Amino acid sequence: MTAPDPPLTPFWGKSKHVVLISGAASGIGAATALEVVAQGGTPVLVDCDAAPLADMALRCGPNTLFCVADVTHLDAMHEVVAQTLSVHGQIDVVFANAGVAAFGPLAHVDPSAWRRCVEVNVFGVFNTVRAALPALMQQQGYVLINASVSSFAHPPVMSAYAASKSAVEAMGNSWRIELAAHCVGVGVLHAGWVRTPLVTEGALHPGFVRLRATMPGPLNGESSAPDAARVIVRAMAKRERRVWLPGWMRILFALRALLHMPFAERQLLRAAPEIEALYLKGLASEGALASSFGPRERERTLQRTRQKS
Repeated sequence: MTAPDPPLTPFWGKSKHVVLISGAASGIGAATALEVVAQGGTPVLVDCDAAPLADMALRCGPNTLFCVADVTHLDAMHEVVAQTLSVHGQIDVVFANAGVAAFGPLAHVDPSAWRRCVEVNVFGVFNTVRAALPALMQQQGYVLINASVSSFAHPPVMSAYAASKSAVEAMGNSWRIELAAHCVGVGVLHAGWVRTPLVTEGALHPGFVRLRATMPGPLNGESSAPDAARVIVRAMAKRERRVWLPGWMRILFALRALLHMPFAERQLLRAAPEIEALYLKGLASEGALASSFGPRERERTLQRTRQKS
C-alpha cells in the first residue's frame, strides 16, 4: 500500500497571509488564487466578471472574499481595499494581474479598443497598487505586477498590449526603488504563453494564428495556468524582484536589445502584410470591435455601452 503524499508546507509560515489578486475570475489570476489557498494563504478575488468570479470564490472556499470591480476606476479599488480590511484587517501581497489585449494594425484597429487595453493594463495596475499601498506599507508587504514577455518583445498588430506591458514593467522598476525605504517589495512577472482564455481567444483570429507561426518552437511553447501559479506563489513567498515563466525567459530578457535588430524581425516583416490582410478580412465580416477584441472583452464593451445608454 502506497503512503499518501505529505501535505504541502505553506510558504507563508504560521502567520495569516492575505493576497489580493486582480483578474482573478479566470486564467493566471484564478490559478494563483487556488495555489494561494493550497499554500495556506487567504486570497481576495477581484474581477469585473461577476458570475465566474463568484464561482471561483466557491472553489477557493466558502468564506472567500470576492469583489466585483473595474480596475480602471480608482474609487472602486479603494472600496475593494476597504472591504478587504474590514474582513481580514490586512493586505500582505497584491498581484496586479488584470489585463486585456487589443489586436490590430495601427491603420485599422478600433481606437476605443486600443485605449481600453491601455486603461486596463496600465491605469488598472496603478489603481490597484495605489489603493492598497497604505495597507501594504503597514504590513511591509509585496507587490507583483504581471508585465508579460511583451514588455520587452513587441509583436506587430499588438501595439497597445506591448506598450501597456512595457509601461507596467517601467512602473514596477520605479516603484521597487521608491518603496524599498517603506520595506515594500516589488516584483515584475515576465510570462510567455500561458494557456488562459486570453490566449485561447486569440487563437480564434487567423491573424493571431499567423503571428504565432512566425515564432520558433521554444518561443511558442505554452505553460499551464497551474504551473504558472506555482511559480508565482513561490515568487511571492520569496519577494522576488523579477519572475520569468518559463525560467529560461531570463536569457531572452538579458538579450532583449537584440530582439528588434533587423535579423530578429525578418520573419515578422515577411508575415506582417498577410497578418494585416487577415485582419481586414475579419474587419469586413465581423466589424471593428469584433476584429480588435476577443469575445469576452467585446461583450464587456457592449455591456458598458448598454449601461450608458
